[in-house]
Amino acid sequence: MNLQDTLSNKVQKLENTKKIKIYLCGVTVYDESHIGHARTIIVFDVLRKYLESKNVEVELIQNFTDIDDKIINRATTENTSTEEISSRYIKNYFRDFDGLNIKRATNYPKATEHIEDIIKFVEKLIEKEYAYVSKNGVYFSVSKFPEYGKLSKKKIDELQSGSRIQIDETKKDPLDFAVWKFSDTNPTWESPWGKGRPGWHIECSAMSVKYLGENFDIHGGGRDLIFPHHENEIAQSESHTGNQFAKIWMHVGMVTITGEKMSKSLGNTKSIKHVLENWGPNIIRLFCLSGHYSKVIDYSEEMLKENLTKWRQVETCYFELIHANNQNQENMSENVKKIGMEFDKSLEEDFNTHLALSAFFELVKETNRLAAEEKLGKENSAIIKKEFERISKILGLNIPEMDQNEMEKINELILNREKFREQKQFDDADKIRDELNEMNIELIDHKEKTIWMKKEKIKSEK
Repeated sequence: MNLQDTLSNKVQKLENTKKIKIYLCGVTVYDESHIGHARTIIVFDVLRKYLESKNVEVELIQNFTDIDDKIINRATTENTSTEEISSRYIKNYFRDFDGLNIKRATNYPKATEHIEDIIKFVEKLIEKEYAYVSKNGVYFSVSKFPEYGKLSKKKIDELQSGSRIQIDETKKDPLDFAVWKFSDTNPTWESPWGKGRPGWHIECSAMSVKYLGENFDIHGGGRDLIFPHHENEIAQSESHTGNQFAKIWMHVGMVTITGEKMSKSLGNTKSIKHVLENWGPNIIRLFCLSGHYSKVIDYSEEMLKENLTKWRQVETCYFELIHANNQNQENMSENVKKIGMEFDKSLEEDFNTHLALSAFFELVKETNRLAAEEKLGKENSAIIKKEFERISKILGLNIPEMDQNEMEKINELILNREKFREQKQFDDADKIRDELNEMNIELIDHKEKTIWMKKEKIKSEK
């Protein structure tokens, strides 16, 4: 697999074919997760599922930042503890992302559970003279790391000339950043330098090295984290270990709303909870995968409606495959094989989910065409269904399975409807159709038969 590496600005080959180690920057748990978070995590979920489908073991570490000024401020406003705030939003995080069919990470380390690891990490930076103790905390000395700016392509002298007057005058350089902040505001922890709490950047460095080692395969996150967060991670991690940090840096583009960056100050964020309740997981996943992962995508109701239309085509395809029994059938084995190869190729070449979805919808389109022309038989259906399910699993799309009792009830209702129609008792037939509609069952009338499909209930569908 080839991936665009932000650091080298080149496509790099993912060398390891047996086990891939990934560190994904998670959320700061002070508020509800939003659609921007969803996109990043969905992209990495599909990446993981694709690699696992190729028998590659994936170790995915995704942290929670559970100590931060935003969490402290929220706790103060609500007159509660930071632990209560972080626990609440971690619980809500899993509610949302389980709802999005996300496979849980191998581990979800929390910053507060790794204070000792962070302190040891800082101690080594001080020992190697990459960090120093000031009146207000411990700072990383940016000037000691000549390659600073290599990820973001920013130059130190330009950053210095553009820097504003710093509140903390005890720093040696305005660009130096905190790895440990002195504080008397709880929560705090004792350290060799004084009571306080870790800086944001040091948390990810300490936890990624602890779980994945000094050099691992992929470090991921949103593009908004490139500078300063990931830039600072590289500086302190490579200074600490003396080795290359991550082999590939993979960054996911932002989700904008009508062209504007989502911002709580603008009041234009869309929580996952809200979008899930109104559109369901499949529509969200299709939306988040609709463009190349590295590019910006714009959130709109129109885009979601477009993906709803596509999802209905997917559902139709699935149920046409289940009900397929035409005698006259068109051989699809070579075409299905070709589509499967196109899907894989799209993901192998810089993980292009847009092209991968195009291949998937080609399979859906061809299946629905065969069904409409009454050329979809059991043999053909089995071939298509196998590939349909493989791709759906990788994309994390899910059509809920139905139990036998429910299917028998539907079949009985349809049979009774047909009898009423034959007897020209159309009012009774229409009542059954209405009953089926209440169950979200839609009838598809073919020339020789009528089949049924169960549609996902979408609140926003008019």
